[in-house]
Amino acid sequence: MINNFNIVICDHIHKSGLDILRNTDNIKLIDATNIPKDKLIKEIIPLADIAITRSSTDVNSKFLEMAKKMKAIIRAGVGVDNINIKEASKQGIVVMNIPTANTIAAVELTMTHILSCVREFPYAHNNLKIDRVWRREDWYGTELKGKKLGIIGFGNIGSRVAKRAKAFEMDVITYDPYIDSSKAIDLGIDYINNFEDIFTCDIITIHTPKNHETIGMIGQEEISKMKDGVILINCARGGLYNEKALLEGLTSGKIRMAGIDVFDKEPATDNLLLDLKNITVTPHLGANTKESQRNISIQAAKNAILAVKGISYPNALNLPVLEKSLSKYIINFFELSQKISYIAAQATSENIKSIKIIAEGNISKHIDILEIFSIVGALTPSIENSVNYVNAKLIAMEKDINIIKETSISTSIFQNKISIQLTTKSKIFSISATIFNENIQRIIEINNYHLEIIPQGEMIFFTGLDTSGVIADIGNIFKKNNLNINDFRLGRIKEKALSVISTNTKIPKIVLNDLRNLDTCFDLQYISI
Repeated sequence: MINNFNIVICDHIHKSGLDILRNTDNIKLIDATNIPKDKLIKEIIPLADIAITRSSTDVNSKFLEMAKKMKAIIRAGVGVDNINIKEASKQGIVVMNIPTANTIAAVELTMTHILSCVREFPYAHNNLKIDRVWRREDWYGTELKGKKLGIIGFGNIGSRVAKRAKAFEMDVITYDPYIDSSKAIDLGIDYINNFEDIFTCDIITIHTPKNHETIGMIGQEEISKMKDGVILINCARGGLYNEKALLEGLTSGKIRMAGIDVFDKEPATDNLLLDLKNITVTPHLGANTKESQRNISIQAAKNAILAVKGISYPNALNLPVLEKSLSKYIINFFELSQKISYIAAQATSENIKSIKIIAEGNISKHIDILEIFSIVGALTPSIENSVNYVNAKLIAMEKDINIIKETSISTSIFQNKISIQLTTKSKIFSISATIFNENIQRIIEINNYHLEIIPQGEMIFFTGLDTSGVIADIGNIFKKNNLNINDFRLGRIKEKALSVISTNTKIPKIVLNDLRNLDTCFDLQYISI
């Protein structure tokens, strides 16, 4: 007798996915969408082979502790902030998401906000429908034709916004240091290398991942350099625009209009931006189309069937099988390779041409797995949720990234050592690391500078002259801005030195700019991990 597999639906999804599961042999569908969460965790989750969730279910340690039979958790959408992936990995549970099903929905919402802003459509609508006032002379908008659109981030969504903007006969430019310029040029889009060229645009829309590099990337300083009467759009992630600076710009009129779908804190019912008369807002509707929800539901159901039968794990975000078959020491090296690749990608902040992975010692036997983790780490800063352990090599191939692997059975000093070398169009960045006492991860070399660093937190890589007074200058800048230095490491090569400054808090742009302006500074990178 063949046993049924239990697939639990924790949050509401489109009925198309439910129908697929109901009509699949050996699948028992448990619809727990209306069951209280405490009862779901205590009574239903212990029976589940697969759980399909959305943002309403917190997949925390309490949830996972009860998931005794579970093979996989599928997030019916992109974001997995509500899932403790590390804990799921420890329990051998695969975490999967649906990263691209809402692309068109997000693209079209962006165009909706752009059109609403240039014609002030919501306000004209309310004036007639609610106020019952017929005053055509109050609503002179502007046309998109001939206007200049700046797109920050040219991935799946940004590139499609560009195509639609071109159909409106707009002049379109894009800034994205992580893509090959040909991707934009082939679509007739001007690719710019200087970020400040975006400030010349009539309309600016942002489509980047949310990370330390992009949070607050448009603030007071950036807005002050923009054209008077600029229109700003954000249908990507809350926090990419500094909301205080956005509020000030809209209030003063520097920003003519803004179209915002996402906010720092949601639900945003008390956000001060809602009080303004020159903003169009929506409650995070990027994926809220019937087609998008249907696509997400169908893909989640199909992926659940593949996973529960052990056929494949599409868009897997972790590799929990490693937890069961390998020692913790070896697994720590996989995690470390991803970390240092992630650091290297932030340090270069450019389109990657090649990734070189070097493994020395017994860890070299696992070079193929190190390769996967390293590629994921290197690509995550630029494409975030779209890269995972299953598709990493394919994405690297599609991006024409050359992957080089080198192994050595011995290392001169360390029992095991891994190194990553990223090559971009303008620089080469190398970083090496090892593990002490089975579980202590340490970076031991950066661009030939020898030093020992814990790979975590907020870090500044400051390359400058090795001369007296430099450390004092750095300290004074931190003191002036009331920031505490948690750790300071120094490596020297002849007349140059690499200082690695670690803090426990996010480092403001003003501090980074002050450090870059020091006469002794040759290069500076801000790293967050």
